[in-house]
Amino acid sequence: MESIVEEIAVDYGSYGAEANDRIDKLLKDLTDADKVTGTRWKEIMNIWSCDELCQPIHYDILPDGLPDTDELCIVVLGFQLNPDGTMKEELVERLTVALNSAKKYPNAYIVCTGGGTASENESASEAGEMAKWLNEQGIEKKRIIVEDNSITTAQNAIFTYDILTSLYPSVKKLAIVSSDYHIATGELLFKAESILRANAPGNEKLEVISNAAWKAPSGSLSTMFQAGALIELFGDVETAFDIYYDNYDIHGLPPLH
Repeated sequence: MESIVEEIAVDYGSYGAEANDRIDKLLKDLTDADKVTGTRWKEIMNIWSCDELCQPIHYDILPDGLPDTDELCIVVLGFQLNPDGTMKEELVERLTVALNSAKKYPNAYIVCTGGGTASENESASEAGEMAKWLNEQGIEKKRIIVEDNSITTAQNAIFTYDILTSLYPSVKKLAIVSSDYHIATGELLFKAESILRANAPGNEKLEVISNAAWKAPSGSLSTMFQAGALIELFGDVETAFDIYYDNYDIHGLPPLH
């Protein structure tokens, strides 16, 4: 099944909608091999190929109308630290969006997610620096959840899911905060992780319901990068990192353990 899933992801990552006929056949093969797995990946592919993914993007602050309870969790995606462990401007800008949103929804939890990506400071983590900044801006520590083991967006989703479902049972709804070019990837991976973890298709524990973004002056993530991330969610980290290295200069990051 792994080879079929990877072929689906790479075909769509490489060719987009032009590969739909081929992908439909592969999804049928996957469903014939395992009905539940096939159903899950059909749903993931529907999300990935939908023009409505992450639309609309809400700039600077979450929109009105979200639950103002501890059912909501604001997930702030990290960004590689400076070599000395300090935060780059882009991460501070993401945090500013998260701060605005946390003030608007004072009963929501906030997850800071991101591990050690400072090449000259092993003690620093993205999530740790993010949490410290939010607390300094007046957000209570009891609202802030730290996920400081991940170094990829796929791992952001995997490890955040672990923490929320095991320790924060009140949380049912997620709002993704990042730079605008990163929102679609973040939403896709958090939705996919919930689908893959559900005890049955359609019984997902966590639902992505909104987003808020910093308008970045530049930046992009390709469909092929998303393919690698989905493959990582499925468990083939080696293939995922081959795709990452082929598409982006991530050689400054520490190796995956």
